[in-house]
Amino acid sequence: MDKSNRNNKIIPILKNLLSNTWNTMALISSSTITCPKCTFSKTEVMPTDSCQFFYECRNCKAVLTPIEGDCCVFCSYGDIKCPPIQLNKNCCS
Repeated sequence: MDKSNRNNKIIPILKNLLSNTWNTMALISSSTITCPKCTFSKTEVMPTDSCQFFYECRNCKAVLTPIEGDCCVFCSYGDIKCPPIQLNKNCCS
């Protein structure tokens, strides 16, 4: 295999690898949820491929659900939006 032919195969692979690495590096996977009822805060790891519709406050046991217009409890009550929203993807489809 000559050098130019080999480069034509390697360059797309490297571009894809770098693109995936950049997206992973930019993703923040935890968010601090603050309960609107008792103001207790806890940092939680967010699911990366789905929405979390329910969250039970560890302090007052209130069950939080998303505010209308938000896709999940992290988007409503967290300090960081969920991973699909961070990546400009449709979260719940």
